[in-house]
Amino acid sequence: MKNLIEPHGSDTLKPLYIEDSVEREDLINTSKDMRKVLLNSAAAANVVMLGAGYFTPLSGFMDKKNAISVANNMLTTEGLFWPVPIINLTKDDKDLNIGDEIALLDPNMQGNPVIAIQKISAVETITNDEIIAMAEKIFGTTDASHPGVANFLSLGNTLISGDIKVLNYSYFPNDFPGTFATAPEIREMLVKAGWSKTVAFQTRNPMHRAHEELCKMALDRLEADGVLIHMTLGKLKEGDIPGDIRNSAIAKMVEIYFPENTVIISGFGFDMLYAGPREALLHAVFRQNCGCSHLIVGRDHAGVGDYYGPFDAQEVFELDVVKNSLKLEIFSADHTAFSKKLNKVVMMRDAKDHSKDDFVLLSGTKVREMLSNGQELPPEFARKEVAEILMKYYQSL
Repeated sequence: MKNLIEPHGSDTLKPLYIEDSVEREDLINTSKDMRKVLLNSAAAANVVMLGAGYFTPLSGFMDKKNAISVANNMLTTEGLFWPVPIINLTKDDKDLNIGDEIALLDPNMQGNPVIAIQKISAVETITNDEIIAMAEKIFGTTDASHPGVANFLSLGNTLISGDIKVLNYSYFPNDFPGTFATAPEIREMLVKAGWSKTVAFQTRNPMHRAHEELCKMALDRLEADGVLIHMTLGKLKEGDIPGDIRNSAIAKMVEIYFPENTVIISGFGFDMLYAGPREALLHAVFRQNCGCSHLIVGRDHAGVGDYYGPFDAQEVFELDVVKNSLKLEIFSADHTAFSKKLNKVVMMRDAKDHSKDDFVLLSGTKVREMLSNGQELPPEFARKEVAEILMKYYQSL
């Protein structure tokens, strides 16, 4: 069997979670006397991703030079391709000294337990102008109505950089048992399944007919061994469907409508950035770390509102810096719609003999609207069994 694709920028995965339980206990005990810094949710999500090996080969939080270099050029100062700065920005700037070890506290767990230990390599101030300039590069906009921008501008002006040791994965293993998995665990699943060509499908929503068919098209056209349906389990924006509901809906769809042993469902602990093209690149980096050879990049991938063109997230993969850095390839998806002529979901570019009236357009927003109003979803939109799970959730609100 062919080997899995190599991790990004490294021969092996580099998870920063401390596996040794004795060492972990010692660090937790020692942390009681350390200076404490309460993380924001974005930094806590970075800790989970670093701990779980998704952000291989990074060893901790970037300093100002690296953060700005990544924002501007998508390269660290040492020339490693990285699409989004991985930073610990805080409003807390007291008693932080280079060389000190500090205890990072989890904002998303009751009692704010220690989630990681960070050895400070630098404490730097980032001005508001610098933060706005970085936001412009990362999100392509500085409009504070963009949820990712609003969050980024609110994090603070003190940047604490340095390597970290991760002590736990926050709320993810408890809230999503059997779904949350680390990059090494996913690689292990792929090896066990005997897959060498795996397509990753990124989702923060339940999967409708369009999503299901996209996965099947990718499987078929790439002659792949299987699909990794990989869910964002972290903080979403208001109105997005909670992880557990999404989980049940996806599991039901896979159980009934996919051939056996062609799908692995899993999830990762990260907060959505809604950063469009840059986030699509980050999705590609950590899917390569999971061992996936391909990533489905659809219309307005990781976007929000009208901030990005429908195919910006695909076009960014054509940049030289990306092509020279990633081993993973993308499967570019067009607008999908239900064809009344063919009685199935198709990519619109493939249906040359169709007029506009031959299609039923499938939209997640439309689905949410109908469910909120207690309307039954048509079969062109969602499988009956999936629609029932979603309807039950919306009626409980």
